[in-house]
Amino acid sequence: MYHPTATLLFNSLASGVRLNVFRLLVKQGPAGMVAGEIGAALEVPPANLSFHLKALTQTQLITVTQEGRYQRYRANIPLMLDLVAYLTEECCSGNPGQCMDIRSGVACGEPAAALSISNQEKP
Repeated sequence: MYHPTATLLFNSLASGVRLNVFRLLVKQGPAGMVAGEIGAALEVPPANLSFHLKALTQTQLITVTQEGRYQRYRANIPLMLDLVAYLTEECCSGNPGQCMDIRSGVACGEPAAALSISNQEKP
């Protein structure tokens, strides 16, 4: 992945609503959800949701397929994994096996006290 692509994807996820939509669709996996289900689950009005779905679709973070009169949205899991790989490919000088336990946030032998933001916000 190229730096400009990663920047575009992160810009797309910089909205709280879009991040919530993407995380919800990741959770749903290949089944995805129709727009009305997404709006109801996140309590987002249809006009507002439409704007955010369009932004995520334009960056290809989500895909959309027509099903009769409904549109089903799915997270682009391969693109998400490419973005994660982009972030971690240089981990510990290109040796990701030596890197942190991603869930704990403790990096390359650093003490747990070195944590700053990673464990402060848990939904």
